[in-house]
Amino acid sequence: MRAAVYSRYGPPDVVRIQEVGKPIPRDNEVLVRIHATTVCAADWRLRTADPFLIRFMNGLLRPNKTKILGMEFSGTVEAVGPAVTRFAPDNQVFGGTGFQFGAHAEYVCLPEAGTLAAKPENMTMEEAAGVLFGGFTSLHFLRKANIQAGQNVLIYGASGSVGTFAVQLAVHFGARVTGVCSSSNVDMVRSLGAAAVLDYTREDFSSAGPVYDMVFDAVGYSGFERSLRALKRGGYYVRVGGSGKFLAILMGALQGIWVSATGAAKVVGGVAAGSREDQLFLKGLIEAGKLRTVIDRFYPLDEIAEAHRYVERGHKQGHVIIVMDPPR
Repeated sequence: MRAAVYSRYGPPDVVRIQEVGKPIPRDNEVLVRIHATTVCAADWRLRTADPFLIRFMNGLLRPNKTKILGMEFSGTVEAVGPAVTRFAPDNQVFGGTGFQFGAHAEYVCLPEAGTLAAKPENMTMEEAAGVLFGGFTSLHFLRKANIQAGQNVLIYGASGSVGTFAVQLAVHFGARVTGVCSSSNVDMVRSLGAAAVLDYTREDFSSAGPVYDMVFDAVGYSGFERSLRALKRGGYYVRVGGSGKFLAILMGALQGIWVSATGAAKVVGGVAAGSREDQLFLKGLIEAGKLRTVIDRFYPLDEIAEAHRYVERGHKQGHVIIVMDPPR
């Protein structure tokens, strides 16, 4: 099968299309022929080893553990192991591989009990491919920050793959949402349900003082001091994105611990987790018309390096979708 493989850290061009072995499902596994996948922030961060700590998890000098990226997909069940009961060949599904990655390929194997479910009926394959990375991340951190109805929530980076889902989920939970994005994305973020939208090129979200119960930074650029100025005392500062050298990451973590200890704010970070139950929750909202995928661009698998290049610039609107060539 064809897959996008990288064997060294570096710029987008390190990702090459190669022939690799097609996976064979074990007794409890489902083999999916992938129709669409995405390039998300986790993909380019792993490719560039940013932050540097990635090298300690995936290979110090070169990637040793993960060589095929991709965390989410949609597709059609090709085959199932003999112990599988929930899926059958030709079922249309969507799913996520999490930090096992591997979705930038024509086929992927997942355990039946993993994050795999029937595709939402009111979504295309391309739309379904872009649900889980942004959906899981947003849901995890909003819950961790104890989202409540009636709160004032600011979402910085509201137009990206995480931000677009964070806006919609916060609205679903009853919050009054203010989105922060560039001028070209203001109308789109408002269409997702944001009560107010700020253009970061023209307005400083912290200038009004402590008015928010939560600042949700989906991209890592809101700034620690500005975010604290915008928070009511004891509010939640959610830090989803982040990059940099080890010392900068360590100092940021220590700063968060200190601020939380003093009671000025509760700083929430870490790695997002998602489960099959979370997937079904998101699917229910989608089929109820309360959640949708925003798509910026489509690329064929052969142009995945260019997709990496575009995503890494940090200005995409929602998701960048990779559509597979017909399998050989």
